[in-house]
Amino acid sequence: MSATDELLSNNEAYAAGFAAGGLPPRPARRVAVLTCMDARLDPARALGLREGDAHVVRNAGGLVTEDAIRSLAVSQALLGTEEILVIHHTDCGMRTLPDEDVRARVQAAAGARPDWPAVAFGEVEEDVRAAVAALRESPLLARRERVRGFVYEVETGRLREVG
Repeated sequence: MSATDELLSNNEAYAAGFAAGGLPPRPARRVAVLTCMDARLDPARALGLREGDAHVVRNAGGLVTEDAIRSLAVSQALLGTEEILVIHHTDCGMRTLPDEDVRARVQAAAGARPDWPAVAFGEVEEDVRAAVAALRESPLLARRERVRGFVYEVETGRLREVG
């Protein structure tokens, strides 16, 4: 059985007891989370979120990209979110991989060279501050004053606010 087949089997069990079909599309907590795609970080569990509570936008590094801003702008303008949490994490693979290395590895694996930057970063706290600043400066976000940044410690499961 493939991993996908196993996950589909898990979904059958989930769907058998599913009772959240009537939830509204607007997040109940009016919160959006921008975070990394790292499998060690489960934003719902780490924050105590349930279905319908928040929008979660994930990408490599939890970066403030054009697509992340698009998702957050839609979240605010169309679906009423009022706060944004930026969560990066310790031991992030994007921290030390130079753009050229990422592009070369993607090209070697896929046969095509990406035109997007990987946007490697150094100190995780500095990157969180830069991400928060970029969101607060984005003219596409309606509620920029309620953006806060955090580092998730993969070693302990704790969130640490970065001021």
